[in-house]
Amino acid sequence: MDGRAIVDGVRLRVLPGQVTALVGASGSGKTTTGLALLGEYPPGARVTGEVRRTVDGPVGSDGPVGYIPQHPAAVLNPARRVSALLDDIARPQVRHLPRAQRRTAARALVLRALSDAQLPDAEALLCRYPHQLSGGQQQRVVLAQALLLGARVIVADEPTTGQDALTKSRVVEQLAAVAARGIAIVLLSHDLDVVRALADEVLVMRAGRVVESGPVERLWTAPRHDWTRRLLDEQRAVPQGGADVGSAQPVLEVRDLTAVHDRRTTVLHAPRLALHPGECLAVVGRSGSGKTTLARCLAGLHRDHDGEILLDGAPLPRSLRRRSRAQLAAVQYVFQDARAAFDEHRPVLHQVARTAVRLRGAEERAATDEALATLNRLGLPEGLARRRPGELSGGELQRAALARALLARPRVLICDEVTSGLDTVTRRGILDVLAGLVGEAEELSLVLITHDLDTARLAHRIAVLDAGELVEQGPARQVLTEPRHPFTVSLMETTERLEAGTRA
Repeated sequence: MDGRAIVDGVRLRVLPGQVTALVGASGSGKTTTGLALLGEYPPGARVTGEVRRTVDGPVGSDGPVGYIPQHPAAVLNPARRVSALLDDIARPQVRHLPRAQRRTAARALVLRALSDAQLPDAEALLCRYPHQLSGGQQQRVVLAQALLLGARVIVADEPTTGQDALTKSRVVEQLAAVAARGIAIVLLSHDLDVVRALADEVLVMRAGRVVESGPVERLWTAPRHDWTRRLLDEQRAVPQGGADVGSAQPVLEVRDLTAVHDRRTTVLHAPRLALHPGECLAVVGRSGSGKTTLARCLAGLHRDHDGEILLDGAPLPRSLRRRSRAQLAAVQYVFQDARAAFDEHRPVLHQVARTAVRLRGAEERAATDEALATLNRLGLPEGLARRRPGELSGGELQRAALARALLARPRVLICDEVTSGLDTVTRRGILDVLAGLVGEAEELSLVLITHDLDTARLAHRIAVLDAGELVEQGPARQVLTEPRHPFTVSLMETTERLEAGTRA
C-alpha cells in the first residue's frame, strides 16, 4: 500500500474452540490481519498469500464470520432502534415457523443474544437508539449481532475497550463460553489482562510482523523478544497522583445534578461534586453507569438535566450553544474516539490551530506556530501534524486531540476514556502527558473519565458511579486501598482477579 508493507509474512492458525490473541501497539497490523480473516483488505492494498478455512474453504466464502469492531458506533445505524438492528438478523432464522409464531420467536432469539452478550434490562435497551447507549453497551450490542448470526468464527477487535473490570470479566466469561461451544475466536486487544485471562495462543505484532508467538503463560513468564518484554513492563506502570489539593473555591462544582434520557429515564444523580484548581478527579464506574453523561453535562453536550454546574461560582448554561466563547474555552472535552472527532479531509495541524482562532481570536500564523509547539511537546512532530487524520495511529490522534483542547487554554480539561483502545506503551505515554499537564499548570484541572482503576491512580481524588448514582468519593489512595461501598469493593476485587489472569 503506497509501497509500504502494512502486514508482512503473518502466519497463524485459528482452531475451533480456541482463542488466538493478537497484541501489539496501535498501527502494528492487528486489525488488518483480523479483517483479512473476513476477506476484507484496505483499499488499494496488494495482497499475497491466502486465508483458508480447513473445513469450509476460504474464510468469508460461506458460513457466517462475526466481527466486533473497536468502534461499534461506526457499524450501528444511528437512525434505527436497537430492536430493529437485531430483529433484521433474527427474522430470517424463524421463517420456517408458522407466521403467527415468528414475531415471538424472533424476539426470544434477540433477548437471548442480549443476555449472552451481558446486557441486562434488555427490554428497555431495545427501545433506545445507538447514541443513547454507552460505548460498552454499543460494543455488546454488536457482540449480540454476531451471536445472532451463529458465527463459527468471531473476530473481536478490542471487545473490552472502554469497559470496567466487572464488565470485562463478564465479557471474558462470555467469550470463553462461546469458545467452549467450538467457535474459534480471534482476539485483537491491547488489554493484556484480558488476553492473559482468555487466550490460548498469543501472537505479538510490531510494524506488521509477528515478532513472537506461543502459549499465553509462556509469553507472560518467559518473553523472548524485547518488544514483548516492553509491553509487559509498561502494563502496570502508571503515574501516581499526589495528595488532595482541596481549595476553598472549586473551579467547577456540581450541585443536585439529575440527568435524563428521552425526558423520562433518569440516568444520573450526583448531589455534589467539586473540582479544585490544579486537581485531577477520576470518575470511575462500569459501562452505562453515567460517567460519560456526567462529562457531557459538564461540557454542555447533554442539556436534559436539572441542578447546577458552576464555573468559578457562576452557573454555566446547560447547552453548549448558549455558552460564551470564554466559557467554551474554559471547559474543553477530549473524546474517547479521537478519530471520529477529526474531519478526515483536513490536515490535523489546521484543525488543532483552528481552536485558538475560534475561541481565543488568535491570528492564523500565531495559532499555527502555537499548535506546532504544543503538538511537538506532546510527542507529535510537524511531519505527522501536517498529515490527514487517516494517516495517524490511534495514539497519535489522541495526542492531537489533547493539543487541540489545550489551545483553548482551558481551566478544566475533560478526558473521556482517552486511553481506551491503546496499547500499554502508548497508554503510558498519554498518562505521562496528562500527569505533566496537571503538574506544570496549577490553573488546569482535569476530569478523567475511566473504567480502569489503574488509570485512576493518576488522580488526586476518585468519584465512583454505579447505576447512575454517585456512591463514593474521596482521596484516590483511600478509595483504592480502603473502599467503603460494596460496588467499589467488587470493582477492586475483579480488577485484582483479572490482573492475576483468572476468569472467575
